[in-house]
Amino acid sequence: LNMPPKQKEEHGNKGAARFGRPKGTLKMGIVGLPNVGKSSLFNLLTDQSTAAENFPFCTIDPSDARCAVPDERYAKLVSMWKPASEYPAHLHVTDIAGLVRGAAEGAGLGNAFLSHIQAVDGIFHVVRAFENEEVVHVDDSVDPVRDLETIQHELCKKDMEALKHAMIEEEKDVKRSPGFKLSALYIATMDKVTKMLEANTPIRTGEWNTPEIELIKLKLPTLITTKPCVYLVNITEADFISKKNRWLAKIHKWVTEHGGGVMIPFSIEYEQKVWDLRDDPPAQAAYVEESKAKSAMPKMIVTGYHELNMIHFFTAGEKEVRCWTVYGGALAPQAAAVIHSDFERGFIKAEVVAWDDFDTLATGKGMAELKAAGKYRQEGKQYVVKDGDIIHFQFNVTTKGK
Repeated sequence: LNMPPKQKEEHGNKGAARFGRPKGTLKMGIVGLPNVGKSSLFNLLTDQSTAAENFPFCTIDPSDARCAVPDERYAKLVSMWKPASEYPAHLHVTDIAGLVRGAAEGAGLGNAFLSHIQAVDGIFHVVRAFENEEVVHVDDSVDPVRDLETIQHELCKKDMEALKHAMIEEEKDVKRSPGFKLSALYIATMDKVTKMLEANTPIRTGEWNTPEIELIKLKLPTLITTKPCVYLVNITEADFISKKNRWLAKIHKWVTEHGGGVMIPFSIEYEQKVWDLRDDPPAQAAYVEESKAKSAMPKMIVTGYHELNMIHFFTAGEKEVRCWTVYGGALAPQAAAVIHSDFERGFIKAEVVAWDDFDTLATGKGMAELKAAGKYRQEGKQYVVKDGDIIHFQFNVTTKGK
Protein backbone atom coordinates (compact mmCIF):
# COMPACT_ATOMS: atom_id res chain seq x y z
CA LEU A 1 0.00 0.00 0.00
CA ASN A 2 1.22 3.48 -0.82
CA MET A 3 1.96 6.21 1.66
CA PRO A 4 -1.27 7.86 2.90
CA PRO A 5 -2.22 11.12 1.17
CA LYS A 6 -0.56 14.28 2.48
CA GLN A 7 -2.83 16.31 4.67
CA LYS A 8 -2.76 20.06 4.78
CA GLU A 9 -0.97 20.80 8.03
CA GLU A 10 -2.38 23.65 10.06
CA HIS A 11 -0.79 24.94 13.21
CA GLY A 12 -2.24 27.32 15.71
CA ASN A 13 -3.66 27.68 19.19
CA LYS A 14 -6.16 24.87 18.86
CA GLY A 15 -6.25 21.12 19.47
CA ALA A 16 -3.70 20.13 22.09
CA ALA A 17 -2.10 23.61 22.02
CA ARG A 18 -5.19 24.85 23.90
CA PHE A 19 -3.95 23.03 26.99
CA GLY A 20 -0.27 24.04 26.68
CA ARG A 21 1.96 26.06 28.98
CA PRO A 22 2.63 29.42 27.28
CA LYS A 23 6.40 29.58 27.42
CA GLY A 24 9.27 29.20 24.99
CA THR A 25 11.17 26.28 26.50
CA LEU A 26 8.85 23.37 25.88
CA LYS A 27 9.88 19.74 25.38
CA MET A 28 8.85 16.85 23.16
CA GLY A 29 9.22 13.40 24.71
CA ILE A 30 9.97 10.35 22.54
CA VAL A 31 7.53 7.66 23.65
CA GLY A 32 6.81 4.10 22.55
CA LEU A 33 7.16 0.42 23.40
CA PRO A 34 10.68 -1.01 23.94
CA ASN A 35 12.80 -1.67 20.83
CA VAL A 36 10.81 0.44 18.37
CA GLY A 37 13.75 2.77 17.64
CA LYS A 38 13.31 5.53 20.24
CA SER A 39 16.89 5.86 21.45
CA SER A 40 18.27 5.40 17.93
CA LEU A 41 16.01 8.23 16.81
CA PHE A 42 17.05 10.35 19.77
CA ASN A 43 20.73 9.81 18.96
CA LEU A 44 20.18 10.84 15.35
CA LEU A 45 18.07 13.86 16.27
CA THR A 46 20.59 15.20 18.75
CA ASP A 47 23.96 13.83 17.57
CA GLN A 48 24.34 12.38 21.02
CA SER A 49 25.27 8.87 22.09
CA THR A 50 22.99 7.30 24.65
CA ALA A 51 22.77 3.57 25.12
CA ALA A 52 20.72 2.07 22.31
CA GLU A 53 21.30 -1.61 22.99
CA ASN A 54 18.64 -4.14 22.08
CA PHE A 55 17.33 -4.50 25.63
CA PRO A 56 13.92 -3.31 26.83
CA PHE A 57 15.03 -1.09 29.73
CA CYS A 58 18.42 0.28 28.65
CA THR A 59 17.06 3.86 28.88
CA ILE A 60 16.13 4.41 32.52
CA ASP A 61 16.79 8.09 33.17
CA PRO A 62 15.40 10.30 30.44
CA SER A 63 18.06 11.80 28.23
CA ASP A 64 17.50 15.48 27.55
CA ALA A 65 18.95 17.24 24.57
CA ARG A 66 18.08 19.86 22.00
CA CYS A 67 18.27 19.95 18.25
CA ALA A 68 18.36 22.92 15.88
CA VAL A 69 15.10 23.69 14.07
CA PRO A 70 15.72 23.82 10.29
CA ASP A 71 14.62 27.18 8.88
CA GLU A 72 15.46 28.49 5.41
CA ARG A 73 14.62 32.03 6.55
CA TYR A 74 17.27 31.88 9.27
CA ALA A 75 19.78 30.44 6.79
CA LYS A 76 19.08 33.34 4.41
CA LEU A 77 19.68 35.93 7.15
CA VAL A 78 22.95 34.24 8.12
CA SER A 79 24.14 34.18 4.49
CA MET A 80 23.26 37.88 4.10
CA TRP A 81 24.78 39.25 7.30
CA LYS A 82 27.58 36.69 7.78
CA PRO A 83 27.51 37.46 11.52
CA ALA A 84 30.16 36.65 14.10
CA SER A 85 27.62 34.54 16.03
CA GLU A 86 24.70 32.40 14.88
CA TYR A 87 21.87 31.13 17.10
CA PRO A 88 19.16 28.95 15.49
CA ALA A 89 15.92 27.99 17.24
CA HIS A 90 16.01 24.71 19.14
CA LEU A 91 13.56 21.94 19.93
CA HIS A 92 14.15 20.29 23.30
CA VAL A 93 13.76 16.53 23.13
CA THR A 94 13.59 13.92 25.90
CA ASP A 95 14.20 10.21 25.36
CA ILE A 96 11.76 8.32 27.58
CA ALA A 97 12.28 4.61 28.23
CA GLY A 98 9.96 2.03 26.70
CA LEU A 99 6.45 1.73 28.05
CA VAL A 100 4.85 -1.71 28.35
CA ARG A 101 1.38 -3.11 28.86
CA GLY A 102 0.41 -2.61 32.51
CA ALA A 103 2.70 0.41 32.99
CA ALA A 104 0.01 2.33 34.87
CA GLU A 105 0.10 -0.46 37.49
CA GLY A 106 3.90 -0.34 37.59
CA ALA A 107 4.83 -3.05 35.04
CA GLY A 108 8.31 -2.74 33.58
CA LEU A 109 9.54 0.59 34.90
CA GLY A 110 6.03 1.90 34.32
CA ASN A 111 5.04 4.54 36.82
CA ALA A 112 8.39 6.35 36.70
CA PHE A 113 8.16 6.56 32.90
CA LEU A 114 4.61 7.83 32.99
CA SER A 115 5.83 10.56 35.34
CA HIS A 116 8.52 11.42 32.79
CA ILE A 117 5.82 11.73 30.13
CA GLN A 118 3.83 14.01 32.44
CA ALA A 119 6.88 16.29 32.62
CA VAL A 120 7.11 16.92 28.85
CA ASP A 121 4.81 19.14 26.78
CA GLY A 122 4.31 17.02 23.67
CA ILE A 123 4.81 13.46 22.50
CA PHE A 124 6.69 11.91 19.60
CA HIS A 125 4.93 8.52 19.56
CA VAL A 126 7.27 6.08 17.81
CA VAL A 127 5.62 3.02 16.30
CA ARG A 128 7.40 -0.01 14.85
CA ALA A 129 6.25 -1.16 11.41
CA PHE A 130 9.34 -3.16 10.43
CA GLU A 131 10.19 -6.86 10.73
CA ASN A 132 13.64 -7.77 12.07
CA GLU A 133 14.36 -11.06 13.83
CA GLU A 134 17.44 -9.52 15.48
CA VAL A 135 15.37 -6.82 17.20
CA VAL A 136 12.96 -8.47 19.62
CA HIS A 137 9.43 -7.11 20.04
CA VAL A 138 8.19 -6.86 23.60
CA ASP A 139 4.92 -8.58 22.55
CA ASP A 140 6.73 -11.11 20.27
CA SER A 141 5.14 -9.92 17.02
CA VAL A 142 4.97 -6.75 14.94
CA ASP A 143 1.52 -5.15 15.03
CA PRO A 144 1.69 -1.33 15.16
CA VAL A 145 -2.08 -0.87 15.55
CA ARG A 146 -2.04 -3.10 18.64
CA ASP A 147 0.96 -1.13 19.93
CA LEU A 148 -0.86 2.18 19.41
CA GLU A 149 -3.81 0.81 21.39
CA THR A 150 -1.47 -0.36 24.17
CA ILE A 151 0.21 3.01 24.61
CA GLN A 152 -3.01 5.02 24.37
CA HIS A 153 -4.69 2.70 26.90
CA GLU A 154 -1.83 3.16 29.39
CA LEU A 155 -1.79 6.95 28.99
CA CYS A 156 -5.57 7.19 29.43
CA LYS A 157 -5.39 4.91 32.47
CA LYS A 158 -2.72 7.12 34.04
CA ASP A 159 -4.88 10.20 33.37
CA MET A 160 -7.84 8.45 34.99
CA GLU A 161 -5.72 8.02 38.14
CA ALA A 162 -4.88 11.73 38.11
CA LEU A 163 -8.56 12.61 37.55
CA LYS A 164 -9.79 10.49 40.46
CA HIS A 165 -7.14 11.92 42.78
CA ALA A 166 -8.00 15.50 41.78
CA MET A 167 -11.75 14.92 42.27
CA ILE A 168 -11.20 13.43 45.74
CA GLU A 169 -9.08 16.44 46.72
CA GLU A 170 -11.68 18.85 45.34
CA GLU A 171 -14.47 17.16 47.32
CA LYS A 172 -12.36 17.39 50.49
CA ASP A 173 -11.91 21.13 49.88
CA VAL A 174 -15.67 21.56 49.45
CA LYS A 175 -16.39 19.73 52.75
CA ARG A 176 -13.90 21.98 54.53
CA SER A 177 -15.68 25.10 53.26
CA PRO A 178 -19.27 25.42 54.54
CA GLY A 179 -21.59 26.98 51.99
CA PHE A 180 -19.27 26.14 49.10
CA LYS A 181 -20.36 23.64 46.48
CA LEU A 182 -19.07 22.22 43.22
CA SER A 183 -20.05 24.34 40.22
CA ALA A 184 -22.18 23.02 37.38
CA LEU A 185 -19.19 23.69 35.07
CA TYR A 186 -16.88 21.58 37.26
CA ILE A 187 -19.32 18.67 37.48
CA ALA A 188 -20.08 18.67 33.74
CA THR A 189 -16.41 19.02 32.72
CA MET A 190 -15.18 16.25 35.03
CA ASP A 191 -17.99 13.99 33.82
CA LYS A 192 -16.97 14.64 30.20
CA VAL A 193 -13.28 13.96 30.99
CA THR A 194 -14.23 10.73 32.81
CA LYS A 195 -16.28 9.40 29.89
CA MET A 196 -13.52 10.18 27.38
CA LEU A 197 -10.83 8.45 29.44
CA GLU A 198 -13.06 5.42 30.09
CA ALA A 199 -13.39 5.12 26.30
CA ASN A 200 -9.56 5.42 25.89
CA THR A 201 -10.03 8.75 24.12
CA PRO A 202 -7.34 11.44 24.56
CA ILE A 203 -8.62 14.68 26.11
CA ARG A 204 -6.92 16.77 23.38
CA THR A 205 -9.34 15.35 20.79
CA GLY A 206 -12.49 16.63 22.54
CA GLU A 207 -14.67 19.60 21.72
CA TRP A 208 -14.00 22.05 24.55
CA ASN A 209 -15.05 25.64 25.19
CA THR A 210 -12.77 28.19 26.86
CA PRO A 211 -14.16 27.84 30.44
CA GLU A 212 -13.78 24.04 30.23
CA ILE A 213 -10.19 24.34 28.95
CA GLU A 214 -9.26 26.78 31.74
CA LEU A 215 -10.83 24.47 34.32
CA ILE A 216 -8.92 21.42 33.02
CA LYS A 217 -5.66 23.37 33.03
CA LEU A 218 -6.31 24.53 36.60
CA LYS A 219 -7.65 21.33 38.16
CA LEU A 220 -5.93 18.65 36.04
CA PRO A 221 -2.49 20.07 35.22
CA THR A 222 -0.75 16.66 35.08
CA LEU A 223 -2.90 15.08 32.36
CA ILE A 224 -0.89 13.35 29.64
CA THR A 225 -3.55 13.06 26.92
CA THR A 226 -3.97 16.83 26.65
CA LYS A 227 -0.48 16.97 25.10
CA PRO A 228 0.03 17.21 21.32
CA CYS A 229 1.11 13.93 19.73
CA VAL A 230 3.09 13.36 16.51
CA TYR A 231 3.09 9.77 15.25
CA LEU A 232 6.45 8.58 13.90
CA VAL A 233 6.27 5.28 12.02
CA ASN A 234 9.60 3.43 11.82
CA ILE A 235 9.84 1.32 8.64
CA THR A 236 12.65 -0.45 6.79
CA GLU A 237 15.04 1.35 4.47
CA ALA A 238 13.56 -0.51 1.48
CA ASP A 239 10.00 0.52 2.43
CA PHE A 240 11.05 4.12 3.04
CA ILE A 241 12.74 4.37 -0.36
CA SER A 242 9.84 2.67 -2.18
CA LYS A 243 7.29 4.69 -0.15
CA LYS A 244 5.33 1.51 0.52
CA ASN A 245 4.61 -0.41 3.70
CA ARG A 246 1.73 -2.75 4.46
CA TRP A 247 0.96 -1.11 7.80
CA LEU A 248 0.87 2.58 6.83
CA ALA A 249 -2.75 2.76 5.67
CA LYS A 250 -3.92 0.85 8.78
CA ILE A 251 -1.96 3.15 11.07
CA HIS A 252 -3.28 6.22 9.23
CA LYS A 253 -6.85 4.89 9.65
CA TRP A 254 -6.29 4.33 13.38
CA VAL A 255 -4.83 7.83 13.87
CA THR A 256 -7.73 9.40 11.96
CA GLU A 257 -10.29 7.48 14.03
CA HIS A 258 -8.58 8.43 17.30
CA GLY A 259 -8.55 12.19 17.07
CA GLY A 260 -6.20 12.68 14.13
CA GLY A 261 -2.68 14.06 14.22
CA VAL A 262 0.43 14.34 12.09
CA MET A 263 1.87 10.97 11.01
CA ILE A 264 5.43 10.83 9.64
CA PRO A 265 6.87 7.61 8.17
CA PHE A 266 10.65 7.38 8.63
CA SER A 267 13.40 4.79 8.66
CA ILE A 268 16.10 4.55 11.31
CA GLU A 269 17.94 2.26 8.91
CA TYR A 270 17.94 4.90 6.16
CA GLU A 271 18.68 7.84 8.49
CA GLN A 272 21.59 5.97 10.08
CA LYS A 273 23.15 5.30 6.68
CA VAL A 274 22.89 8.99 5.75
CA TRP A 275 24.37 10.00 9.11
CA ASP A 276 27.23 7.50 8.88
CA LEU A 277 28.27 9.09 5.57
CA ARG A 278 28.45 12.61 7.05
CA ASP A 279 32.26 12.74 6.82
CA ASP A 280 32.16 11.85 3.11
CA PRO A 281 29.78 14.42 1.54
CA PRO A 282 30.15 13.13 -2.06
CA ALA A 283 29.26 9.59 -0.97
CA GLN A 284 26.38 10.88 1.13
CA ALA A 285 25.03 12.93 -1.77
CA ALA A 286 25.36 9.94 -4.10
CA TYR A 287 23.44 7.70 -1.69
CA VAL A 288 20.62 10.23 -1.26
CA GLU A 289 20.46 10.79 -5.04
CA GLU A 290 20.39 7.06 -5.77
CA SER A 291 17.71 6.37 -3.15
CA LYS A 292 15.52 9.27 -4.37
CA ALA A 293 14.48 9.73 -0.74
CA LYS A 294 15.25 12.50 1.71
CA SER A 295 15.65 12.55 5.46
CA ALA A 296 12.46 12.80 7.51
CA MET A 297 14.35 14.37 10.43
CA PRO A 298 13.82 18.04 9.45
CA LYS A 299 10.06 17.48 9.11
CA MET A 300 9.95 15.77 12.52
CA ILE A 301 11.74 18.64 14.26
CA VAL A 302 9.70 21.39 12.58
CA THR A 303 6.43 19.51 13.21
CA GLY A 304 7.24 18.95 16.88
CA TYR A 305 8.18 22.61 17.29
CA HIS A 306 4.94 23.85 15.72
CA GLU A 307 2.74 21.28 17.48
CA LEU A 308 3.99 22.78 20.76
CA ASN A 309 2.65 26.10 19.40
CA MET A 310 6.13 27.62 19.34
CA ILE A 311 7.19 30.27 16.84
CA HIS A 312 10.25 32.48 16.58
CA PHE A 313 11.17 35.98 15.57
CA PHE A 314 14.59 37.13 14.36
CA THR A 315 17.11 39.74 15.36
CA ALA A 316 19.74 40.30 12.69
CA GLY A 317 22.97 42.25 12.50
CA GLU A 318 26.68 41.89 11.88
CA LYS A 319 27.35 40.76 15.46
CA GLU A 320 24.72 38.01 15.47
CA VAL A 321 21.68 36.53 13.77
CA ARG A 322 19.42 34.87 16.30
CA CYS A 323 16.06 33.09 16.49
CA TRP A 324 14.08 33.91 19.63
CA THR A 325 11.43 31.35 20.50
CA VAL A 326 8.08 32.49 21.92
CA TYR A 327 4.72 30.82 22.45
CA GLY A 328 2.25 31.50 19.64
CA GLY A 329 0.13 34.54 20.48
CA ALA A 330 2.84 36.38 22.44
CA LEU A 331 2.55 40.16 22.53
CA ALA A 332 5.51 42.39 21.66
CA PRO A 333 6.53 43.10 25.31
CA GLN A 334 6.45 39.36 26.10
CA ALA A 335 8.65 38.68 23.09
CA ALA A 336 11.01 41.46 24.20
CA ALA A 337 11.33 39.78 27.61
CA VAL A 338 12.80 36.69 25.95
CA ILE A 339 15.82 38.84 25.04
CA HIS A 340 16.04 40.55 28.44
CA SER A 341 13.57 41.41 31.21
CA ASP A 342 14.57 45.10 30.88
CA PHE A 343 13.25 45.06 27.31
CA GLU A 344 9.78 44.24 28.63
CA ARG A 345 9.94 46.53 31.65
CA GLY A 346 11.05 49.56 29.64
CA PHE A 347 9.25 48.64 26.40
CA ILE A 348 8.64 51.64 24.14
CA LYS A 349 7.93 50.11 20.75
CA ALA A 350 8.87 47.31 18.37
CA GLU A 351 10.22 48.08 14.91
CA VAL A 352 8.95 45.18 12.82
CA VAL A 353 9.46 43.80 9.33
CA ALA A 354 7.30 40.86 8.25
CA TRP A 355 9.33 38.00 6.81
CA ASP A 356 7.48 37.92 3.47
CA ASP A 357 8.16 41.62 2.95
CA PHE A 358 11.85 41.18 3.75
CA ASP A 359 12.14 38.12 1.53
CA THR A 360 10.52 39.98 -1.38
CA LEU A 361 12.24 43.37 -1.10
CA ALA A 362 15.63 42.96 0.56
CA THR A 363 18.58 42.46 -1.78
CA GLY A 364 21.21 42.69 0.95
CA LYS A 365 21.68 43.27 4.65
CA GLY A 366 20.01 46.29 6.11
CA MET A 367 16.49 47.70 6.11
CA ALA A 368 16.80 50.65 3.72
CA GLU A 369 14.71 49.01 0.98
CA LEU A 370 12.01 48.03 3.49
CA LYS A 371 11.86 51.57 4.87
CA ALA A 372 11.64 53.01 1.35
CA ALA A 373 8.71 50.70 0.58
CA GLY A 374 6.92 51.59 3.82
CA LYS A 375 7.29 48.05 5.19
CA TYR A 376 9.35 48.96 8.27
CA ARG A 377 6.58 49.27 10.85
CA GLN A 378 6.36 50.56 14.39
CA GLU A 379 4.19 48.46 16.71
CA GLY A 380 3.04 48.96 20.29
CA LYS A 381 2.33 46.81 23.33
CA GLN A 382 -0.70 45.05 21.83
CA TYR A 383 1.09 43.77 18.73
CA VAL A 384 0.90 39.98 18.38
CA VAL A 385 4.28 38.72 17.18
CA LYS A 386 4.14 36.68 13.96
CA ASP A 387 6.38 33.76 13.08
CA GLY A 388 9.37 35.04 11.11
CA ASP A 389 9.09 38.71 12.10
CA ILE A 390 12.38 40.59 12.17
CA ILE A 391 12.21 42.88 15.20
CA HIS A 392 14.25 45.65 16.76
CA PHE A 393 12.98 46.71 20.20
CA GLN A 394 13.17 50.24 21.55
CA PHE A 395 13.19 50.39 25.35
CA ASN A 396 14.16 52.71 28.19
CA VAL A 397 14.81 51.65 31.78
CA THR A 398 15.62 54.52 34.12
CA THR A 399 15.41 52.77 37.48
CA LYS A 400 16.45 49.29 38.48
CA GLY A 401 13.57 46.84 38.79
CA LYS A 402 12.78 45.47 42.22
